[in-house]
Amino acid sequence: MSSPRGSTAHPAPPPSDALSARVGRFGALAGWAQRHRWAALVLWVAVLAAITLGSTAAGSAYKNDFTLPGTDSQAATDLFKKHGSDQAGDSVEIVFKDTSGVKGAEARIEPMLAEVKQMAGVADVRSPFADASAVSKDGTIAYASVTLDGKTEEVPKEDVAEVIDVAQHIATDDLQVEVGGEAARNAQDQDPPTAELVGIVAALVILVLLFGSLLAASLPLITALFAVGSAVGLIAVASHIFTVADFTPPILMLVGLGVGVDYALLIFYRYRHELLAGVQPAEAGRKALDTAGRTVFFAGCTVIVALLGLIALGLGSLQGIALAVAITVLVTMAASLVLLPALLSLFGGRIQRHVLRQQAKATAQGKTEGNRWLAMARAVQRRPIPTLLVGVIALLALSAPALGMRLGFADAGNTPKDTTSRQAYDLLAEGFGPGFNGPLIVLVTGDQNAGKAVQAKLATTDGVAEASPAMPSEDGALSTVFVYPTTSPQAEGTVDLLHRLRDDVAPPLEHATGAEVLVGGSTAASQDVSETLADRLPLFVAVVVGVSSLLLLLVFRSIWIPVKAAILNLLSISAALGVITLVFQHGWFGAQPGPIEAFIPALIFAIVFGLSMDYEVFLISRIHEEWTRTKDPARSVREGLASTGTVITAAAAIMMFVFGAFVLSSDRMLQQFGLGLAVAILLDAVVIRCLIVPAVMQMLGKRAWWLPAWLDRKLPKVSIERPEQN
Repeated sequence: MSSPRGSTAHPAPPPSDALSARVGRFGALAGWAQRHRWAALVLWVAVLAAITLGSTAAGSAYKNDFTLPGTDSQAATDLFKKHGSDQAGDSVEIVFKDTSGVKGAEARIEPMLAEVKQMAGVADVRSPFADASAVSKDGTIAYASVTLDGKTEEVPKEDVAEVIDVAQHIATDDLQVEVGGEAARNAQDQDPPTAELVGIVAALVILVLLFGSLLAASLPLITALFAVGSAVGLIAVASHIFTVADFTPPILMLVGLGVGVDYALLIFYRYRHELLAGVQPAEAGRKALDTAGRTVFFAGCTVIVALLGLIALGLGSLQGIALAVAITVLVTMAASLVLLPALLSLFGGRIQRHVLRQQAKATAQGKTEGNRWLAMARAVQRRPIPTLLVGVIALLALSAPALGMRLGFADAGNTPKDTTSRQAYDLLAEGFGPGFNGPLIVLVTGDQNAGKAVQAKLATTDGVAEASPAMPSEDGALSTVFVYPTTSPQAEGTVDLLHRLRDDVAPPLEHATGAEVLVGGSTAASQDVSETLADRLPLFVAVVVGVSSLLLLLVFRSIWIPVKAAILNLLSISAALGVITLVFQHGWFGAQPGPIEAFIPALIFAIVFGLSMDYEVFLISRIHEEWTRTKDPARSVREGLASTGTVITAAAAIMMFVFGAFVLSSDRMLQQFGLGLAVAILLDAVVIRCLIVPAVMQMLGKRAWWLPAWLDRKLPKVSIERPEQN
């Protein structure tokens, strides 16, 4: 079936001498993998086996690190440790409720507390019957404070889990026993790998629908699984050397799966494109790597640069996540560039026959691949300004809620209601007020008189429900006062109280007593981390956007392409942050209202900005190929979208399902992370790449490729297109 000039998605294949023209480095890499395909496969299997065995033997040493030098909360923690205060360690609360009065259960509670005091990881236990303030006014709820011998991230989860088991062993129909605190929340059973399984199944289904062949669909997925398996083992071993947070494995597994399928799919789809153009399988593999392989390398490097930029934020756990995901992307990129060409070499003949049969069937039915995308491109080109306005207004509307985003960290109040930490949280709020679950710990250096003076002032401060007596450290050099806000830990009123104590209350007290007054504790530390990340985020964003824009400038020799890419990528990310603000901060769709996890904006920005470059480079490079060949800007846009629209949409759908699987987790941070990534990818692939980018390119016309001559002469030559076309 013939079609008029400019209406087909696939230009006529170049002459055979052009096909055998100079092969670039990526094509040479594909050639090596083809010639040594069995060696490449055996090498990958051996590497995966060695890493798996090594990581199994060594085990993992995941640990969280939320230290933040230079903040009051960190200074307070350091002083606690220096002066031997029990408050150097975090605590858990064993909460009791008996409607007939907890005093009647003392005979059951005291032996259990004595046993807990002797357990590993426990520094001290304070009985509710030794402190009248530990029993509610109506006598039905009480708590015992179990001080751990270190911070939550330093105490093994197994030790805390054993404390929970021993405590709950005395529960009866009349006596309810729950264990609360951050350490207790972290020690509870982890989710089964449901999200990973959902992501794998979704990816396979979409790939089968796209290619109509289980073999063709399995190759990108096999490549991704090899990469993820190797990366997980490497990170487990690396956790013995670097600080890697314990919630990193599910993040790197799903990111690795999504990115791995995405990268392999881009290469495989270009390979299929070359087969349809009449190229033989071996040459098609080299061509695919010389084009899509370069795109993958460029996009992967952008993701890695963005992730490593997180290290500059200076937070231990975030640095570990950044390093882990960067290693995962690097291994995934290597698998796509080496393992996938070897697999294509093994199964190239079968894939070629299947692809040609599909094409013959489509031709017999009068179908031409890419026609729908051509029609969409023409529709956008006829009305570029309305299309642009609708797309941008929609993204801005979704972004608006992000302006009111409040950063923080989830606590037991956000966990499922059937967990012991959540039930303990609710019991403490019921018996002692909402602020009891998030006390501010005020440290006072100096003698006991200074501590008493500070306590007296704190007790009368607005927003304070109660201030405990000043408790001296072992050496008497400092005192600590527990300040219980009138509001819950995540409430804005608690944040306001924290700043009021530091800015308005502490300075006059320091002047009057000569003592140093520091406000610390987990609630204060969470706020310090959130504010520090918020303050440093703009510089991080500027650096990543700047480096990425420079790379696009070098590749496409254009001023406007990187400017457009930066603005649109930021719009998709801000829109995603707006959506998670609506869902998790404002409680849409039944989510528990609360702050957005402080790590989320930085993580989503780093990963999405890098991944957006996949689609940006893949689409723009195809447009640039046509522009170089025809110098017709309108046709270049149509052909570029027609050639890449299907694969971009399919890749985005896979990424959406993989990242969206995070929502199935019970962990609030992973839910926010997954929803944010899924929304950002959806908006980027559908609204931006398929609507806004063609509209902008149509409006720019030839100006899209403008670069001042003097700058063109000074910039080094970098290309991601076929060597014979350069």
